[in-house]
Amino acid sequence: MTVPTNRRRFLAAALAAGAFATGILPANARADVPAGRRRFGVTLHPYYSYVANVVGDLAEVVPIIPAGFNPHAYEPRPEDIQRIGSLDAIVLNGIGHDDFAGRMIAASSRPALPVVEANADVPLLPAAGSAARASGKVVNPHSFLSITGSVLQVATIARELGRLDPANADAYAANARAYSRRLRQLRADALAKLANKLASAGGTSLRVATIHGAYDYLLREFGLEVSAVVEPAHGIEPSPAQLAETIATMRRLDVQVIFSELNFPSAYVETIRRETGIRLYAFSHISHGDYAADQFEREMARNMDTLVQAMVEAKP
Repeated sequence: MTVPTNRRRFLAAALAAGAFATGILPANARADVPAGRRRFGVTLHPYYSYVANVVGDLAEVVPIIPAGFNPHAYEPRPEDIQRIGSLDAIVLNGIGHDDFAGRMIAASSRPALPVVEANADVPLLPAAGSAARASGKVVNPHSFLSITGSVLQVATIARELGRLDPANADAYAANARAYSRRLRQLRADALAKLANKLASAGGTSLRVATIHGAYDYLLREFGLEVSAVVEPAHGIEPSPAQLAETIATMRRLDVQVIFSELNFPSAYVETIRRETGIRLYAFSHISHGDYAADQFEREMARNMDTLVQAMVEAKP
């Protein structure tokens, strides 16, 4: 039987992590943790920001993927699986953006590690892209790229971490309320800018396309529906025939704006711009750079500024 390359690499990583856990390398990775201070793992940058703002200085937030790794292309490494063994719980997206985490937990020295499913209370959108749906993806996992989805996840995280750490539950809840107020204020500020600028411009409606389905939640918060999605699944470039069909759809629907992703150079994106003349704007996917408590606020503020700019510049 031939074992796929990714599975072989994962098995090698799991075996190596098991070796670490059984003492070939130092196993007590919790020795440097202050007594009583919990360690909560995360998989993605937005979740680092969420959890860091919820726990403050009362617990440690531990990314299991080092900064600089793309979660879409990430393959578990022994040292990352080993890190899971030092955690008290882990917070997951849990709806398709960090599927690798389940296999890592199972291969770690803590296979029964408590898991917080951050999206447990979030109304989810359908998966975007024909190939994504054909492969069994049911929901769009990018709920973190919206204020509404983030506030709901922050509330879930605070509640569940409070159950695991009752001594700090009240502080987690208070921190979550304060953080959520700031997030809502970001959206309110963006909507106020939009209202002021569109009032002077006479209002506008906008027909949009996206390179992939990451931004559906954000666009819906501003009353926009996506008319076309270029990639058949996130990270899969369209074939020439699919690209031609998408360009024809954009022309037929009179799409005015395409939203792409920062740090996403691709020849086919330039082809779309050249063939259609449609304006192109780029959002952050919030999956790059160092982990930081304020990263989500900074990059979502920039995303909403970009969206306001696109809506104003697209006015008739």
